[in-house]
Amino acid sequence: MTARRWIEPSVLPGFGPALGFTLFWLGLLVVLPLAALVARPWELGLEGFWRSVTEPRVLAALRLSFGAALAAAAVNVVFGLVVTWVLVRYDFPGRRFADAVVDLPFALPTAVAGIALTAIYAGNGWIGSFLEPLGIKVAYTPLGVLVAMVFVGLPFVVRSVQPVMQDLDAELEEAAETLGANPVQRVVKVILPALAPACVTGFALAFARALGEYGSVIFIAGNMPLVSEIAPLLIVIRLEQFDYAGAAAVGLVMLGLAALGLLTINLSQVILARRGAA
Repeated sequence: MTARRWIEPSVLPGFGPALGFTLFWLGLLVVLPLAALVARPWELGLEGFWRSVTEPRVLAALRLSFGAALAAAAVNVVFGLVVTWVLVRYDFPGRRFADAVVDLPFALPTAVAGIALTAIYAGNGWIGSFLEPLGIKVAYTPLGVLVAMVFVGLPFVVRSVQPVMQDLDAELEEAAETLGANPVQRVVKVILPALAPACVTGFALAFARALGEYGSVIFIAGNMPLVSEIAPLLIVIRLEQFDYAGAAAVGLVMLGLAALGLLTINLSQVILARRGAA
């Protein structure tokens, strides 16, 4: 039986070649660049590394990048659920068009998105001209960074939750209704627990995309040090100054914090999935 398994032709490669190719590809594209990132900052020495990443400008940029990315992902989970609910549960004229519009941030060049957002939310823009008299300034502020991150992250939540909501059995809601559950209870007790793992996945994807976003953010942020400067821009500035070790130091801190955040999110997803299975 074993010999026959090896003789029979198969579309898929054997385990050994497939594993070898997988390890080679991951090592070449993922492990090797990350290893270079981890090794480069130590050219400064431990003291120099610490001094480089604890500068007030660096700390302010990291706070803005991670804080805005977390806030944008949370906003996208809430409104992404609403958008998904409308697209899945209702049939209305233009639904397919609205569904296609959700994917625009995927295809739109980030620089174009940044210019468009800046034109809309600037003081003389379509929306900014109404907000600034109310004391709400979006363009060239940390709020503009949040808006750009929300824009690029929304599709990740919608596309993560949409298949799960489409497969959600309507009989569960009908059973809850026959047992006397009101609409709010049906949403809280039946729908949200089923969607929770997908929501966590969408949150993680939106957070990761927002954290690494550059093109759309720098146009609307204003890029003022200690105010609206994001960490990726600070890395680019150090590279332009030929401070490669300093740029890698900031990148290493971002890598460590991002890995810690994604690990926490993934653990939450596992816990929610186990509770759902139970």
